[in-house]
Amino acid sequence: MRNFALTLGTAALMSVGQATFAQDDMTNIDAAYSEDGRYYTEEDIPTFNITEDGTIDWLTYSGFRRYHSECHVCHGPEGEGSSYAPALKNSAIEMDYYDFVDVVVNGRQRINAAENSVMPAFGDNPNVMCYLDDIYVYLKARGVEAVPRGRPGAKEAKSDVIREDENACLG
Repeated sequence: MRNFALTLGTAALMSVGQATFAQDDMTNIDAAYSEDGRYYTEEDIPTFNITEDGTIDWLTYSGFRRYHSECHVCHGPEGEGSSYAPALKNSAIEMDYYDFVDVVVNGRQRINAAENSVMPAFGDNPNVMCYLDDIYVYLKARGVEAVPRGRPGAKEAKSDVIREDENACLG
């Protein structure tokens, strides 16, 4: 239910204090605890988990699938960026989680003499919003090269809670 509540409660998320994490600050990366197949940092920010044998958590695997379904056309394969849009694997590390959510939900325009960048809003797209944390943790894993390019191999099973949350979100 946590993922469902996070994606539907975006307005509430935007009111939370903003924190900036340096790329070398692993508190934005390391899993401190898990809940129903989801992993979180000490600050309750979604993150990935990879076991010693290379098995990835379900959300990271799902994020790979969702990213390649909705995001890679502009942002390039595996979050590497393109001539059209920036590398999201970097954004997931460098941006605050709530800023990342805000940009995906509301879009962003930067039009000036130096750049012409338009990110459309995906707040009404259930194929993005119901899997926003999945996409985010996949990109974080790519950003620190914890997950290599290409389709991830071994993955954890999807938990019943994640399945229920997906069904509730998608209707």
